[in-house]
Amino acid sequence: MAALFGRRLRKGAMTTAVAAAAIAALSASQAPGAIPTDMDSDTGGNAQAADATPPPGTPVTGNSPYYTELPPLTTPDKPFASIDLPATGPAEAGIPATVLAAYRQAEQALAESRPGCNLPWQLLAAIGKVESGQARGGRVNDQGTTLSPILGPVLNGVGFANISDTDNGQYDGDTTHDRAVGPMQFIPSTWATWGQDGNGDGQKDPNNIYDAALAAGQYLCAGNRDLSVEADLHKAILGYNHSQEYLNTVLTWFAYYKNGTHEVPDGTGVLPEGPGPGDPGTSPSPNPTPPATSPKPPKETGSPTPPSGGTGTPKPPKPGDGGPTTPPAPKPVVEHLEKTVTGTLTAVAGGAFTERAGVRAEDATGKPVAGVPVRFEITGTTDARFSGGASVVTVTTGKDGLAGAPVLQAGEQTGEFRVRATVVGKDVAAVEYAASVTARQTDTLASEQKALTAAPGADFAETVEVKATSGGVAVAGVGVTATVITSADDATTPAAGPYFKDEADNPLRSLNGVTDANGVLQLPKIYTDDTTGTFVLRLVTENGVKLDITLTVAAPPV
Repeated sequence: MAALFGRRLRKGAMTTAVAAAAIAALSASQAPGAIPTDMDSDTGGNAQAADATPPPGTPVTGNSPYYTELPPLTTPDKPFASIDLPATGPAEAGIPATVLAAYRQAEQALAESRPGCNLPWQLLAAIGKVESGQARGGRVNDQGTTLSPILGPVLNGVGFANISDTDNGQYDGDTTHDRAVGPMQFIPSTWATWGQDGNGDGQKDPNNIYDAALAAGQYLCAGNRDLSVEADLHKAILGYNHSQEYLNTVLTWFAYYKNGTHEVPDGTGVLPEGPGPGDPGTSPSPNPTPPATSPKPPKETGSPTPPSGGTGTPKPPKPGDGGPTTPPAPKPVVEHLEKTVTGTLTAVAGGAFTERAGVRAEDATGKPVAGVPVRFEITGTTDARFSGGASVVTVTTGKDGLAGAPVLQAGEQTGEFRVRATVVGKDVAAVEYAASVTARQTDTLASEQKALTAAPGADFAETVEVKATSGGVAVAGVGVTATVITSADDATTPAAGPYFKDEADNPLRSLNGVTDANGVLQLPKIYTDDTTGTFVLRLVTENGVKLDITLTVAAPPV
């Protein structure tokens, strides 16, 4: 990658030496030991880490191109008089709402599933900025899927890695070679291993920021890395794209975002300048042309283009064209949350809940409010978790004001708990869902003892042991009734024949038991009186699963 991009793209005509100094200054002020300084001054700080050993496995991106623009620096009026002040400009620090929610949700999920990794969401934000400009400034739909594909160049070995097709074009549309895909730029072969379902829709889609952010976090945490340790942090980033320049750039954005960020509406994020996979239709060359010294035309950001300046007097804007004569409409403010599902959320132990908790954010007039971050939290004593293993997730409402929590997965613990929904950073009344996990429903009752034989006035040598299962999984705590009956076709209890004993040694021909932690119930010894013949021991679970065992009482042969 270092050979592909021999410059850093910045706003203004800052020299390479000044840019390198700015990186060092930003590093010193915002992140301890964050930015390596072994950059090649002759190549614009773009030297590959020649002496660094690549991490095992294929890099996530296949060493595809990335945005090399660095965060802005606050400078006084005199150009280059001081470059040691960290940037606080609101534009570059803004992260689109859905993209930001995905990064934070991934951080929370990994804090639960990989607590020793210490993944900060700002690291995902830094990689997302460098890889795709935060999904092209947050051009995603309500579910977090990009509005159009974000594809890297064809990895055919010409200037990039040579990776033959691994997905039959499923993700990248190329059946000959692979291409990096989505906002976090996964090549299909890597996605096949690390892909995640971050938004709980049952799919693993590299074009979805929730899925991609969680997958990137899992990848960065691989190998029991602790990202609070500098060496592990650097290894993780180099594993994403093995380039010293890439490491420097990501670390610089990481430090910048740690110094402060804020949320902006989807689709309004600031796009980086220069080549990168986030620019559709670009095919970066190994030796890109340096930027022109003349000012660039403004990039399309969804805002009206300012007057270009000419000899004539600018025409005043027409009413209603968004100009200064038309005051902007007030932004809707969320006043309350409404539940989208009524009743209790239910599931059987070990299974998924049939319904998902969700809310609709509304303003004072009952109209939906988009872009509201809603926090869903599991409260109470339970081992149920959202998909991905998190107990707390944040989801941003869409244009319809709706936000749905990921699918809930029940654990083995039965009982009741709650899912609480609150608006992040707003004093809005919370709503709660009652949730309940019931015991597994037995579908099979089995025993190795199919038929037993004993002599009159004796007992059966073998004891009966049965196991209750559900979908092949043992079920504990299942109530089972065992009764001696006349025959398979006659469920009456005979007055004589095989029997259990009660505490006073009296005959007992029906009893109740409960399966243990392994789903097993072992019955007490069965005795016989002087009555010969064939009987049936019928076992029935609470939900009606039945098992018959034949009991034969016969005199031994002479």
